[in-house]
Amino acid sequence: MTSPGLRERKKAKTRRTIQEHALRLFAEQGYDATTVDQIAEAAEISPSTFFRYFATKEDLVIEDEYDPLIIEIFLAQPASLGAVAAMRTAMREALEHIYDADHNQLLQRTKLQLQVPAIRARMLSNQFNTLTAMAEAAARRYHRDVNDFAVQVFAGACVGALIPAITRWAASDGKELLPDLVDSALEQLESGLKLQ
Repeated sequence: MTSPGLRERKKAKTRRTIQEHALRLFAEQGYDATTVDQIAEAAEISPSTFFRYFATKEDLVIEDEYDPLIIEIFLAQPASLGAVAAMRTAMREALEHIYDADHNQLLQRTKLQLQVPAIRARMLSNQFNTLTAMAEAAARRYHRDVNDFAVQVFAGACVGALIPAITRWAASDGKELLPDLVDSALEQLESGLKLQ
């Protein structure tokens, strides 16, 4: 994996700091009661700086840097692996890294996405962005057009498989392991998802 430069690392650190303060405030006083001005003050930045990093308050909860990591690992998988197997391996590897570093923050963000109507609406848009990124990666990996129906179905199936895994993880309050749930969902998809 490529290492980001100093400028990218500083921007990522600032984004993370803003998110951490926002999530702390959301936990203390509730999502709706927390303002952008309060988040900016806690993060020691101006509101205009906040908006250079996040277009909306909802984006604090929705946005992350996970998709590029997953795509990079997916593209690096051996050509001998089928599409779903390659995505399953990529998700497992990426989630093990993400889960260790961001477990509590990820759980808090996931719960907010599922519970706050405004964030839930933005989550759907984010899922389409993930679907597009997965379709672009699959098209690149298999030398297909990104609009190829099979490529689109593959990406949609992978995103769709993630939804019940993430929902179940949040419902368990993080007691079940997210990497295991995602792996199980993609394993079912890989094996043809037989219900009888």
